[in-house]
Amino acid sequence: MVSQTPFRAAEFKSAFGPKYAFQPNFKGISVQSATRYGFRSATIGAGLGMALVLFASSLPRFRADVLSKIPIIGSTWEKKEIHPADNPF
Repeated sequence: MVSQTPFRAAEFKSAFGPKYAFQPNFKGISVQSATRYGFRSATIGAGLGMALVLFASSLPRFRADVLSKIPIIGSTWEKKEIHPADNPF
């Protein structure tokens, strides 16, 4: 039996074994895992942002400073004056 040297072990490659390839990474995080975690955090962040807008939309300061400055739908949150004749009180 011939003992394997590093040179002989490196030149032998089985056709039935796994095909290994270099996968670039940064500190152990590959592009695939960074994309996966990025999409998950964006989904959670969007949900939390919508919950914040839902709960804070009743605050007058938030409504005036943030929501009314949204370009297309900002006028939805602007306080409208009620004509004195239409006021029931």
